[in-house]
Amino acid sequence: MTNIKLTIEYEGTKYYGWQRQKGLLSIQGILEEKISQITQEKTILNGSGRTDAGVHALGQVANFKTNSSIPWVELPLILNRLLPLDIRIKKAEGVDDNFHARYSAVSKIYHYYVLNSNLNNNYLPIFLRNYVYCVYKKINLEEMKKASKFLQGKHDFTSFACSSGSRIRNWKRTIKDINITRKGNIFCFHIEADAFLYKMVRTIVGTLLEVGKGNINYLEIKKILEAKNRKMAGKTVPAKGLFLMKVNY
Repeated sequence: MTNIKLTIEYEGTKYYGWQRQKGLLSIQGILEEKISQITQEKTILNGSGRTDAGVHALGQVANFKTNSSIPWVELPLILNRLLPLDIRIKKAEGVDDNFHARYSAVSKIYHYYVLNSNLNNNYLPIFLRNYVYCVYKKINLEEMKKASKFLQGKHDFTSFACSSGSRIRNWKRTIKDINITRKGNIFCFHIEADAFLYKMVRTIVGTLLEVGKGNINYLEIKKILEAKNRKMAGKTVPAKGLFLMKVNY
């Protein structure tokens, strides 16, 4: 039996997220169907994480085990012929039997894109509408950068998670790197962590935007973090601006 690691990219706009859901269109569901079609086996695909509906990926990782004799190096070519155009296999590799896309991961990198649009006409380019969150109030980059430094390191991120306390045993996560850059009128929020709580990235971005818009002082981020209270943080921004860029092992 061979353990196959896949690196995958997808546009999440029309999907109900990564996870297989009965009666709903999902990335995992489509991939398992097409892989099973090739291998003539039931396929169970382990993803590195469950991206939400509307979230995109340039570097999602998944693995599955197979008895098929089809050379794994040929899988991207074969699968990409069968898959819809908004799901692509970038790479296939044979890996150690103990490798698991989720449990072997040491960190993940997400990017979130914000368009600071023309403040006079609320303009959002139609070809960007599914890939950026549009903010029509001027954003201060330097204030957001100062605020973001309070989030780096190991903390209890209860204030930035949208999960029920009964389902989470450990709210602590380690943000290894957080950076915000600007190119033209598009802001990129880069966040790398050992793991993420549900909607953590999108809530962090939403809160930092409140700082950037001048609604809260950058020093308040430290207080919000220490409060361990979701109501203290900003809103959770839409899924469409979020991209899973890379999973590190």
